[in-house]
Amino acid sequence: MLNLLRSRGPAAVTPVVDAGPAATSPSDVVQRLSRQVSHIGRDAAETRGVIEDTQKIVTAQLEAMTHLNVDLARVQQTQQAIGEATQESRDAVVRARQQVEQVAREVTGIVEVLHQVASAAGDIGQIALQTRLVAFNASVEAKRAGEAGRGFGVVADAVKDLAGRVESSSRTIMSTLDDLDRRIEAFSRDIRIDPQADRQGQIHRAFADVETAVHRIDGAAEASRSIAQEVIDRTETLGKEIQSAIGGLDTAMHCSDRFLSVSERLIDELAGCGVETEDTPLIRSAQAAAQRITGMLDKALAAGQIDLPALFDEQYQPIAQTAPPQFLTRFVPLADRLFPEVQEQVLSAGDKVAYCIAVDRNGYVATHNRIYCQPQRPGDVVWNTANSRFRRIFNDRTGLASARNRRPFLVQTYRRDMGGGNFVLLKEVAAPIVIQGRHWGALRIGYRF
Repeated sequence: MLNLLRSRGPAAVTPVVDAGPAATSPSDVVQRLSRQVSHIGRDAAETRGVIEDTQKIVTAQLEAMTHLNVDLARVQQTQQAIGEATQESRDAVVRARQQVEQVAREVTGIVEVLHQVASAAGDIGQIALQTRLVAFNASVEAKRAGEAGRGFGVVADAVKDLAGRVESSSRTIMSTLDDLDRRIEAFSRDIRIDPQADRQGQIHRAFADVETAVHRIDGAAEASRSIAQEVIDRTETLGKEIQSAIGGLDTAMHCSDRFLSVSERLIDELAGCGVETEDTPLIRSAQAAAQRITGMLDKALAAGQIDLPALFDEQYQPIAQTAPPQFLTRFVPLADRLFPEVQEQVLSAGDKVAYCIAVDRNGYVATHNRIYCQPQRPGDVVWNTANSRFRRIFNDRTGLASARNRRPFLVQTYRRDMGGGNFVLLKEVAAPIVIQGRHWGALRIGYRF
């Protein structure tokens, strides 16, 4: 189309652009097309940026969904372990009940033995009582016998005393057996099994309570397992839908990239067709600034202020505790000394210019405009992103394309990240910087629409 505009006169252009007599000049058409393409490029860049943001969000959601599924699987494993533990608890309760039943049987046997002992103790007490009576009678008879019965009386008194002690011991045994019997009976009531639930012993009631609680735990774990599985199924379905959406977003991103590239090529073509457009002054500024930077670096090399390996140093050394990360190279001191003179002059040329920076071919900015060379604030990434833009590598789509451009100029639409989700839509023109036949980088000028 541009060749057509160059080759044909105003009469050939007028039917194409139906805008009245003022639009009959090819330069007017080119300027108007340039403005329209510029707006299209801005919309394309904004659309691409929104798609890119959406991609990041959706990708993060998919990653979160994946982590959620992993966590839910762990929950299910834990719930399965709870189920196994509750089954073991039920088995333990059954075993404990069996042991208690065995103890109850043993206690019943003990009670029977104690009853036998009590009966024997009662018999001993009766025998002791009868022995005392016999000894008493013998003592009486011995006294009647006088001297002849004195020895027999001593024996009778001793037997009576012994029988008294045996009777006392028997009573003590009976009292102790009665107390022991009451205690064992109370214990027996606690551990015995009664078919009537309301008359169960305390231990068995406790076992029943434990079993009930274990059943509740197992029921809750089973319900939780079912809910977790349902959530897993839903998240897997949602994950597939998100993956499908990511595929759609990738397609949309490629389309927006092509659309943006077409608009940028049109801007390039319109700017280079020989007709003055709104981008032409910035293109000239970028080319002139690139030439000045080239001249400065050539002089520095000639004066021995730096050598070629240092000037083309790509061993970026990270600066500790910086976020976003900053780096150092061997040409940083030279850049700090030379570049501001050119960059600040371009920046002050008008309010339309947002920045002017010289970058190496990897997008590394040794020194930025002074307003963006603020020291970083520890922990404040958003502020640092907007205000501490020096010593950084900008290798995004626009930054890398500008840094590696070898054509006389490159005009792009740029969505500049200012941190915290804030972006500024700009246009950018870049002109290459070539040192002794080697492409060093570019001079980039960002300006507002």
